[in-house]
Amino acid sequence: MIPAARVQASIEILDQILSGVPVEKALTGWARRSRFAGSKDRAAIRDHVFQALRCKRSYAALGGAETGRGLMIGALRAVGADLAETFTGQGHAPDALTDDEAGRDFASDAERYDIPDWLWPMFQTSLGDEAVAVAQALQNRAPVHVRVNLSKSDRAGAIAALATDGIAAQEHPACNTALEIGEGARKIAQSRAYSEGVVELQDAASQAVVAALDLRPGLRVLDYCAGGGGKSLAFAAYSGVEVFAHDVNPERMRDLPARAERAAARIKMLATDEVASQAPFDIVLVDAPCSGSGSWRRAPAGKWALDAQRLTELTALQSRILSDTSVLVDAGGVLAYATCSMLNEENGAVVDKFTSAHPDWSESFRKLWLASHGTDGFFAAHLTR
Repeated sequence: MIPAARVQASIEILDQILSGVPVEKALTGWARRSRFAGSKDRAAIRDHVFQALRCKRSYAALGGAETGRGLMIGALRAVGADLAETFTGQGHAPDALTDDEAGRDFASDAERYDIPDWLWPMFQTSLGDEAVAVAQALQNRAPVHVRVNLSKSDRAGAIAALATDGIAAQEHPACNTALEIGEGARKIAQSRAYSEGVVELQDAASQAVVAALDLRPGLRVLDYCAGGGGKSLAFAAYSGVEVFAHDVNPERMRDLPARAERAAARIKMLATDEVASQAPFDIVLVDAPCSGSGSWRRAPAGKWALDAQRLTELTALQSRILSDTSVLVDAGGVLAYATCSMLNEENGAVVDKFTSAHPDWSESFRKLWLASHGTDGFFAAHLTR
């Protein structure tokens, strides 16, 4: 496919997404209908679509409309491209530009930085002087990080193993397991280092949430909101740590047994009605359901789906889960609360509400990782009694 045809395909996919079709369904549907498209075409179109969604408001302003066409016009204008070379109307290229597609100036900072209007004041309050830098980071593609499985290798060994498959990696400062991928990121899933469980895809801040805990042989750890199990696997890489994984929706953990086998990790998966019988635990990690604001680069549709009502629902849920899981922690143990959000309403405010309601608990650790500092946005706090 020529570049202009990729833009036209992206326009068609974006129109479907804007009409309510889920992102992955729209991309998969197009790929199935377009067998002529090669892997490079599909990758380029996917990149176009995700970038347009990250910058939906600013691209719509630059492109003159919140349509697939408007977003792709805005995307090209944002990088100073010559639109006449792409919008020719010839072959499979999009139609030539019209006079009413000149675009306009940004109406607000929220529009310029691609944050919903209702959220921008809260975003600024939560992030202070970093608000603009974080918003700009969320407008761009996220870096690719992998976690080194400490039970199989160290960072130097993993870097060497990845290099044999043409993947360039370097140490990331977030923690002692984190690597950032340079060239060859799309090869990771087919690499020997990945298939043999030496590395696992995981954001560096997500890894750092686990590394911040004092993990020692003999500890019993519960990953309460395990999801796909990335943090469970990170726990299991520490020698002598007994790991339990739970999620209210067990389907989210369906790939965890295969991932654990690849990593040579021992993880006991618990159904909801089994958790209490296995308590108490030395560490309970609650990676709570949240807005996902720290990972909006990876899942940009979530930024536009969030509204004030949903945020209120989430904070109520976070408080309830934190309270419910506190009874699972052994005396002297740690209740670790985490979110992949950078909003204070989901982070410090939830922790402060918990400690106010439970005066026997106190906070011993708090950290916020920012998307502007080379990781996803993440928050973690440690609570003890």
